Amino acid sequence: MSSLLSGVFTPLFAAFMGLFERPMLWAQRRLGLSKIAWLFLAPNLLIFGLFTFLPIILNFYYATTGGVKILPEERVYVGADNFKELLTCDDYLNPNSCNKDLFWKAVFNTGLFVTLQVGFMILFSLITALVLNAEIRARGFFRSVFFYPVLLSPVVVALIWKWILQREGILNGWLTSLGLDPIIWLLSADWAFFWVIFVSIWAHMGFYTLILLAGLQAIPKDVYEAAEMDSANAWRTFYRITLPLLMPNMLVVLVLALIKGVQSFDEIFVLTGGGPGSATLLIVQYIYETGFSVQPQLFGIAAAASLMLAIVLLLLTLAQLWLNRKSVDG
Repeated sequence: MSSLLSGVFTPLFAAFMGLFERPMLWAQRRLGLSKIAWLFLAPNLLIFGLFTFLPIILNFYYATTGGVKILPEERVYVGADNFKELLTCDDYLNPNSCNKDLFWKAVFNTGLFVTLQVGFMILFSLITALVLNAEIRARGFFRSVFFYPVLLSPVVVALIWKWILQREGILNGWLTSLGLDPIIWLLSADWAFFWVIFVSIWAHMGFYTLILLAGLQAIPKDVYEAAEMDSANAWRTFYRITLPLLMPNMLVVLVLALIKGVQSFDEIFVLTGGGPGSATLLIVQYIYETGFSVQPQLFGIAAAASLMLAIVLLLLTLAQLWLNRKSVDG
């Protein structure tokens, strides 16, 4: 049967590919071998330019124009007024004194979220990596369990936890079975902020654990054997050997987690919608709502805020590249 199928489809496939032979030979003669690669790259470059470079250029244009019109030719040039509007504050430590108080509330929320989320993410990822690197039973199984949430869609993650945390959810059902009063987890500002951090760590910790686990496995065992011969205890071995040799991986994890944390949106948007009030409103959600959700749609303000966010992400990316180069050179 397989030989019959091969005898039928092989000539058809050869004939189909033969259709491209003459055009490719012509292109090779016209362009030369050194430039023929651009012919294959052209479709990807066209798509990349259309959906990446063009939106970036439009974003710069919208950031320097005002009004509520969406068509570029109908917008009025305002220069840096959108940036001034975002940055005008009587007291930068008090968001309520700013012209765009929600923007600064989102900035403060993002700063607090990133600080707590990244800090605990690195701590839990390091502890998990150390445990999974040890000689334990079913080590491969537990490694896959901790990495599994990374494979889930952020929306799926948020819906699962929203189902758990809702008023009639699993967690409140468990509290009720213990004789305790149910808690409205996502309608309390403090609890909502706690849960968005917890869910974010739960969803992404496996990825960073994997990076740290790879770093741990790259440390030569001879170093630990020498420390054991010198009667070094577990804490001294970790502090003097493991942590310094793992530092390049730790720095990579730190920068990647910072970039991811600053861009957090989908999980929090589905889980809390930025509420209650603006308790869990982060900068990306502010940009989305300002430009597309609330009325009037202030495209210029949203574009200016996104450019300010892009500068932060660019600095974090440059820091990652510098740390990678430093670790390779070192």
